[in-house]
Amino acid sequence: MSVRRSAMAALLAAGLLVLAACASGSGHAGPDPSTTGASVSAKSSDTTVPPAPNLARFYRQQLDWHGCGDGFQCTRLLVPIDYAHPRAGTLKIAVNRLRASGARRGSLLVNPGGPGASGLDYARAATSIVSKAVRQRYDVVGFDPRGVGASRPLHCLTDRQLDRFLAYDGTPDTPAEELGLQHQGELLGAGCKADDPKLVAHIGTRDAARDLDVLRAALGDRRLTYLGKSYGTYLGATYAGLFPRRVGHLVLDGPIDPASSNLDVARGQGIGFQRALDAFLDDCLRRSSCPLSGDRAAAEAQLSDFVQSVDSHPLPGVNGRQLTQSLAMLGIAVAMYDEGNWSFLRSALLQAMRGDGDGRGLMLLADYYTDRGPGGTYTSNANEVIYAVNCVDRPQDGDIASTRADALATAKVAPLFGPYIVWSNLPCTTWPAPAEGKPRAIAAAGSRPILVVGTTRDPATPYEWAQALAKELDAGHLLTYVGDGHTAYRRGSTCIDRNVDAYLLRGDLPAAGTRCH
Repeated sequence: MSVRRSAMAALLAAGLLVLAACASGSGHAGPDPSTTGASVSAKSSDTTVPPAPNLARFYRQQLDWHGCGDGFQCTRLLVPIDYAHPRAGTLKIAVNRLRASGARRGSLLVNPGGPGASGLDYARAATSIVSKAVRQRYDVVGFDPRGVGASRPLHCLTDRQLDRFLAYDGTPDTPAEELGLQHQGELLGAGCKADDPKLVAHIGTRDAARDLDVLRAALGDRRLTYLGKSYGTYLGATYAGLFPRRVGHLVLDGPIDPASSNLDVARGQGIGFQRALDAFLDDCLRRSSCPLSGDRAAAEAQLSDFVQSVDSHPLPGVNGRQLTQSLAMLGIAVAMYDEGNWSFLRSALLQAMRGDGDGRGLMLLADYYTDRGPGGTYTSNANEVIYAVNCVDRPQDGDIASTRADALATAKVAPLFGPYIVWSNLPCTTWPAPAEGKPRAIAAAGSRPILVVGTTRDPATPYEWAQALAKELDAGHLLTYVGDGHTAYRRGSTCIDRNVDAYLLRGDLPAAGTRCH
């Protein structure tokens, strides 16, 4: 995977197939209930003091760094699988870093989202994801969270099984299709449990946030400095809730509202994608290459009719594969994450909607998002991990009947994307590991100021979630980007970049109500 592709994959980390699940997670303000002892005082000079005595060997470990190419160093961090029972087994977290080029201030830990996206790959794109000024002062540190990439990766399906899972009808129309979709989720859950039953029960965000604090200590940082995007904002907010006195500078860009229920998430993301689609349609209709015509409403109806037609009559795709409705939706949705991809979507739709119906362009977009190589091999385990984490993070009550009812209700506010997002929650109704908690606002009382960055037409993490998180955090401060696409920092707005850098480098917060373009 090239550095450029890794950076783009990070921006697309909240993918459509599990959009409703993407924002799953339980919010907990205050100390971690599975440990003994209170959070460490901010006045402590010992960065290795653990929240509980039986975690001391993890907090006080010495990292063994070695060169791993392109100026990076790599190492592995030892953490317990179960923080409540640290002697019951361990795993190693893969970590890399690019050392600060100037007077070093500390470490900046980065996470691109998912859950399931590789932080190692994201850090490798350091010259793109953070500014030169930030790289001068901070080591840029990437890590693959537990179960992801190089950190004991969870593998639940074969490549052929994953092909079927991704292509299966995501908006079932008949009882047989509903049972078939449920069966696909059951196969995924069973595969994850068979691969590593201990890890499946402890792969959630709360455990990943605890790993983050062990990494902070092993790096020798008194407080955490962190850049999280998309799902990475939930990881960062969860950390702040568990360890508020350890918060240094946290940038949460494209945030998730931890107080939202799964149905709230589905509705919010459906509306978010609708906003992005409206912007795409307005742009498309101004161009001669647009395969749609009329006004926005007419164009949306044409697109909806096309998607519906693919449900019953899949199109020829790449290497003999068929473009199903689910793959077509993935191809459309992935372009909503970055307006720079709209031209690719126009071309793919023109190709698919003409007389002979060629689905190769949309399939290539879908394959790009899902990390499917041309030979049929998936180059990451993100498609599986995203379910494993989300189903543990948040309970998904209900069954096929309630999911069907929720999908119909959500279709009223988000007709194209809403039902697909709601049905994507179905695997969590039969997941083999119990959920950890319930949606709850995170206050992180006692933390230092936390910068929340929201984009007004963000498809995957709607702007309302940024507003909500900034209010829920006792020390939250909102910075707004008025524009399109998913996340804002280092995506073209000098105003956003300037304000984020000022916060990371000097602790300066933007004036209340600051809106960037």
